[in-house]
Amino acid sequence: MLLVLDVGNTNTVLGVYSTNDAGDTTEGGLVAHWRVTSARTQTVDEYGVLFRNLFAMRGIDTASIKGIVVSSVVPPMDSTLRQVCEQYFHVKPLFIEPGVKTGMPVHYDNPAEVGADRIVNSVAAFEKYGGPCVVVDFGTATTFDVVSAKGEYLGGVIAPGIGISAEALFARTARLPRVDIRKTSKVIGTNTVNSVQSGLFHGYTGLVDGILEKLQVEIGPFKAVATGGLAPLISSASKYITAVDDSLTLEGMRLIWERNAAHLRKKAEGKKD
Repeated sequence: MLLVLDVGNTNTVLGVYSTNDAGDTTEGGLVAHWRVTSARTQTVDEYGVLFRNLFAMRGIDTASIKGIVVSSVVPPMDSTLRQVCEQYFHVKPLFIEPGVKTGMPVHYDNPAEVGADRIVNSVAAFEKYGGPCVVVDFGTATTFDVVSAKGEYLGGVIAPGIGISAEALFARTARLPRVDIRKTSKVIGTNTVNSVQSGLFHGYTGLVDGILEKLQVEIGPFKAVATGGLAPLISSASKYITAVDDSLTLEGMRLIWERNAAHLRKKAEGKKD
């Protein structure tokens, strides 16, 4: 089996894919997935116990994991997770970083600056939906990643995430409460909670559609694909987002693993010799 780890600033998502005898993942082979908090202060053993418990709850043997691929935007956690993979799964992980074969040319001034999650999402979106396409990822930050018709990563946009905006509003005001982010039936709120919810929901929908509209002027028609925790909520009111894909990042990591698997197997065989 293949374990994929998507390490974000707020959450870490784990996915397990079934593999065949050759070590390649099978189509539709996502066996299980979990979302946990990205705790930078947790130790190797704490993460190891957490991962083992999650596996045990689904009846998955950790010994069945033959490959691990990691996409991380939290460098302080990288060494910890590397040790978790090696000590608890006895597998050397593949980190998605510069030099790893992705199959997607990156047209960024400095390609090393692009977050691994953005490349992963773009690879999966182009594979599944074709190009040109734009991936809107509703994470800690809301990112827009543009892929050309030829499958090239052209760049994108980074905006504060809706969760960050909500927390800033609560922290910097004396009388505004923390609220659940949800769709309101009307724009005009008739109480404080409803007014804040309306501002967050409709304000963010306007931000997303405003950016997508400007991107359409720059590159022409495209397919907009959303992913991330609040993707279903905001996409329900968007004029441009036509697909919501919760497993987009995991699929991108699986694809990149496949594109590097042969090289990794040869490298492992060479070490055995």
